Amino acid sequence: MSATELWSYREIAAHIGVQPETVKSYRRQGILPAPDVVTPFGQPRWYPETIRAWVRRRPHNRR
Repeated sequence: MSATELWSYREIAAHIGVQPETVKSYRRQGILPAPDVVTPFGQPRWYPETIRAWVRRRPHNRR
């Protein structure tokens, strides 16, 4: 993993086995952690470890 690797909704969705729209819904509902970075175009991005830690804490985690 690159030190600068960042995940979008698509990578998060693939990691947890849902559709990207579901991940977007999680963000709107305040379920997803705040983005680690927001691109100059306003796109949220997360470090893989941020998402892995969130997955471990999720009540119904599947991983």
